[in-house]
Amino acid sequence: MNLDAENRVVLNVGGIRHETYKATLKKIPATRLSRLTEALANYDPILNEYFFDRHPGVFGQILNYYRTGKLHYPTDVCGPLFEEELEFWGLDSNQVEPCCWMTYTSHRDTQETLAVLDRLDLDTDKPSDEEIARKFGMEEDYMTGNLSWWQKLKPKIWSLFDEPYSSSTAKAIGIMSVFFICVSILSFCLKTHPDMRVPVIKNITVKTSRNTTAWTLHKVATNPHEAFFYVECVCNAWFTFEICVRFVASPKKLDFICAPVNIIDFISTLSFYLDLVLQKFASHLENADILEFFSIIRIMRLFKLTRHSPGLKILIQTFRASAKELTLLVFFLVLGIVVFASLVYYAERIQSNPKNDFNSIPLGLWWALVTMTTVGYGDMSPKTYIGMFVGALCALAGVLTIALPVPVIVSNFAMYYSHTQARAKLPKRRRRVLPVEQPRGPRVPGAPPVPGAVGSAAQPGGPQSRRVNAMKGNHPKDLMGPKMDLSKIVKEKQINLI
Repeated sequence: MNLDAENRVVLNVGGIRHETYKATLKKIPATRLSRLTEALANYDPILNEYFFDRHPGVFGQILNYYRTGKLHYPTDVCGPLFEEELEFWGLDSNQVEPCCWMTYTSHRDTQETLAVLDRLDLDTDKPSDEEIARKFGMEEDYMTGNLSWWQKLKPKIWSLFDEPYSSSTAKAIGIMSVFFICVSILSFCLKTHPDMRVPVIKNITVKTSRNTTAWTLHKVATNPHEAFFYVECVCNAWFTFEICVRFVASPKKLDFICAPVNIIDFISTLSFYLDLVLQKFASHLENADILEFFSIIRIMRLFKLTRHSPGLKILIQTFRASAKELTLLVFFLVLGIVVFASLVYYAERIQSNPKNDFNSIPLGLWWALVTMTTVGYGDMSPKTYIGMFVGALCALAGVLTIALPVPVIVSNFAMYYSHTQARAKLPKRRRRVLPVEQPRGPRVPGAPPVPGAVGSAAQPGGPQSRRVNAMKGNHPKDLMGPKMDLSKIVKEKQINLI
């Protein structure tokens, strides 16, 4: 008998047969292939091979890892599938070669992106009744059919005011909410225009040239037109009604209060009522106009549009994902501003410069900021040749500093946007794949069941026997000696398994 043939082992993975040496499989201990024995249920004594119903394409790279000690990532296989195969064969995924590491780990970034999109809730399809019941914690009552009238009404109210794409009525309410937001912001901006304000005129006493007194009209201040007050009252009445209804019908009150968009809505609505109180009780103060500054908080109500626009959610998430790049950009900008402000201050003082605009370094900070951001107001400029050289370096450094992180931010936005478009095209209901049990052959009378034994390898007459009969003539063992009885081999195998 050939000793080389005895040292070889045949592995049938997904219908593709691989042949290697047993010593090769022992190179990586504590793995599935290093512990192969003929007592395993997936061993076929007739064909003298081990059968594994796994991905055959991935196994080629895994077997090559045993041969060469280098694990490479196949580019035609999805990352999670490759990780599952490595876990099945008992291999460590961190052993992937550096040349394939970036390609291999790209699927993890994709999974993180999909998890972020799930949290953003960008789906525009109407959720099912089961999903709504699970969201409100009423899944058990929904399954048993014991929902009260409030449990049935609460999700409907929430869908109307917080899910703009759930129904036609919800779309109408969403359009109305956007309309009031736009009207409120437009009113806030227009009431500051001089033609939209009403002057406050008072009669004052003045002395004439003849040492007599007379009355004259004097414009003390200007107030917004009275129509803006009624517009804001109507808009804030709607905002108050909307936020109260959404709070009452929210699934989780604490999560609703802690949401950033809802916090902005709370503060913006309260600022209107606070402004009314201050105008009534603090209008007589000298600096009462400063109190109008607090009304600028209402401009933040524009962030409420993120509930109605998935694009704004993606844009905000892009800035969150690019926080490190933005921080690095600000750091280099501040560093360059300080350096070039100091340089231009001393450069303008070296030569005679009667029209020097840089009387201090703080003034140079403003000039460096405007120059590095390529705005260039022209209110300050160097007059000497050395100062112009410093200004040229400042402009070039600003262009390079800003241009470096921008591609990363654009790439993050393209990544989120492309995944969002791909998710929108996916079918919401996918076909369920049922688990398939391994087929077992008929039990031999009087013999206990063999745990994990597959019928194709455990009993004669099964599917494997037919496969053996088809391939028996080409089996390598036929060339090595006389043929053995099939029933005798099967009985010996059953005794070993028992």
